[in-house]
Amino acid sequence: GRGIVHSERTPDDLRQVPRRSHGLQLWSALPAADEELEASFVHTPASAIPVVEADGATVRVLIGQAYGRTSPVGTRSPTLYLDIALRAGASLQLPPAAERALYAVDAPFTLDGQAMPAQQMVVLQPGEQPRLGASADARVVLIGGEPLGHRFMVWNFVSSRKERIVQAQDDWRAQRFDPVPGETEFIPLP
Repeated sequence: GRGIVHSERTPDDLRQVPRRSHGLQLWSALPAADEELEASFVHTPASAIPVVEADGATVRVLIGQAYGRTSPVGTRSPTLYLDIALRAGASLQLPPAAERALYAVDAPFTLDGQAMPAQQMVVLQPGEQPRLGASADARVVLIGGEPLGHRFMVWNFVSSRKERIVQAQDDWRAQRFDPVPGETEFIPLP
């Protein structure tokens, strides 16, 4: 919508504890007609996310519909976001979507037998229905959906209109975004 501020912090009780944090964060643009909606946030607990076991893979349907399951996460346009835990030696037929890309979080994978590197995004061609495979356990995400058209992006601001990006930058500098409750740090534009 018109913009939302968020903060990611380590809880006080974990700051001195050795640990590893690993995550993948996805932000999706809105259709142009919805870009000025009131900002909002909805949390969906992990327990509500559908899980499918298929062909040696565990697939969490984070957003959209795949393998006969539908995520409860609401969207403003058709979107697909899958978290795929592929076991060594397994292969999985990927579901269709108008636009799709794969990202290997931790290990290489294959598409129709062709090797793909870890931690690199691979864009699939429209109409392709490749098989995802892996020689070792691999975590892969699939993202996709219907095209939204051209977007401009500067830092954390995304819009179909360049002048809206400039306005967002001015609003950020002037601290006109609603702050995160309890947050005291301000991060200036780069």
